[in-house]
Amino acid sequence: MARLFIDGDSGTTGLEIRERLDGRADVELVAIAPERRKDVAAKRDILASVDAVVLCLPDDAARETVALCDELGDAAPRLLDASTAHRVAPGWVYGFPELCAGQAVRIAAAKRVANVGCYATGAIALLRPLLDAGLMAKDQPLSINAVSGYSGGGKQMIAAYEAGKAPAFELYALGLAHKHIPEIMKWSGLDARPLFAPSVGNFRQGMLVSIPLQLDALPGKPKASDLEAAYARHYEGAPHVKALPAPADARLDAVALAGSDDLEVYVFANEAHRQAVLIARLDNLGKGASGAAVQNLDLMLRATSE
Repeated sequence: MARLFIDGDSGTTGLEIRERLDGRADVELVAIAPERRKDVAAKRDILASVDAVVLCLPDDAARETVALCDELGDAAPRLLDASTAHRVAPGWVYGFPELCAGQAVRIAAAKRVANVGCYATGAIALLRPLLDAGLMAKDQPLSINAVSGYSGGGKQMIAAYEAGKAPAFELYALGLAHKHIPEIMKWSGLDARPLFAPSVGNFRQGMLVSIPLQLDALPGKPKASDLEAAYARHYEGAPHVKALPAPADARLDAVALAGSDDLEVYVFANEAHRQAVLIARLDNLGKGASGAAVQNLDLMLRATSE
């Protein structure tokens, strides 16, 4: 049985991870007594006593816990960081097992894994297969649009929506500097910075990430079927990512995967106009956060037990 400490289990991501792991016979969840949560010595002791730690903390607090682990040397536990702090940091493996061939093996062997961001999960799932296949250029000018359930917006946004004080729909991060952009660029393989416009809808969980394309602006001027084939090859056999045909009614429900840890990839196209829209559908709390964390933990802990 692996001993696991969730550092920051009172937030949405931590609670969802705990819920997924609760009752599992292969994991023992360890906690700090509430009155000692801010006791550095108590945290250091618990870090030294467990096999793995999940960091569900603000970025600076996550870095502080990592520094405590650094002090432990060879006795340090394996780390899975669900914050933004280490997603492009040297020495950390990116926690998206379907990223490319061999990524799941790298996660399983890693001492430190950075869990993928929710919007980034959808964007990278759409972009990486096309870049790897040569169907998209690294300097391709792109716009990425997305809508998320409000549960991904933090305590204040969650409280506003659940109190009925928030709008039905809102665009945000219009300063065009959203914190997911660096990881989208690094792990998709883009050199050109995409224009990313996220939004929030009046539903708790669910997500659509969409990327419009002019097909004749892509290398080799591919057909939509070429894009679909690239996704089918890339995600063949992947248990949590599926490349699916576009529905005949040309519509997608943002909340259809709420409660699921899966992700779906679609290509909607009009060949007569040589235009397409790539869409990833997922649960921002599932494959976009806690579900992805448990998937990564399973890889890491299985390797530990072996």
